[in-house]
Amino acid sequence: MKVLLTVDLEQDCPPYLDTFRGMEQGVHDLLTLLTDAAVPATFFATGVVARRYPHTLATLVAQGHELGGHGDTHRSFTRLAADQANAEIARSSESLRRLAPVTAFRAPYLQFPDAYLPLLEQHGYRIDASQARYKLHALRPSPPSRLQRLPASVPSSVLRLPDPLRRLWLNRLASPVVLFVHPWEFVDLRQEKLRLDCRFRTGSLALEDLQHVIEHFKAKDAHFITVSDGCRHPA
Repeated sequence: MKVLLTVDLEQDCPPYLDTFRGMEQGVHDLLTLLTDAAVPATFFATGVVARRYPHTLATLVAQGHELGGHGDTHRSFTRLAADQANAEIARSSESLRRLAPVTAFRAPYLQFPDAYLPLLEQHGYRIDASQARYKLHALRPSPPSRLQRLPASVPSSVLRLPDPLRRLWLNRLASPVVLFVHPWEFVDLRQEKLRLDCRFRTGSLALEDLQHVIEHFKAKDAHFITVSDGCRHPA
């Protein structure tokens, strides 16, 4: 079994908050966990994050993690005209590629119109990780594209469920398993006025939950790889 751990770097719980506590507090603890567990990850960062926190991104790249694109401002591509979508991809790509080669993309909110897939190809992307197996639109056939598609397996909030419930989800997943988290989940947001799925078991509990998820898959002899590696070796 192959497991791909991915991280979306953005402002805190968009569109509800415009702070960056996840980038300023949560990322450090996450990187420490990944180092201790010897697990590589793919970090999908917005252009805003790349410009605000270039040293953080340079650090994670130096530690062997992969950097991917996540749009520029975290606006939903479903609400953008074609020229706006092109500008979002162009600006974020320029910012991110100052730090590392970037060939994988994930749209904010896991929503990316099929009509905009050619824009990713034009900007040098090879992989689109914007789909989700648990969303209804994932059942629709994909249009022809040279992009490799790598859908997320479960919502990020599933990884913060109590262990018995979480295991029920994880045990049903087929390889390759694509997981994603956000640094803001490792900041205590339980008192914020947010949707329940955005605030429950955040902070240190979420970090412990992620460690247990990693241990769960390691016990199954899973091999943790990056998104690019996953597309090179999909089986």
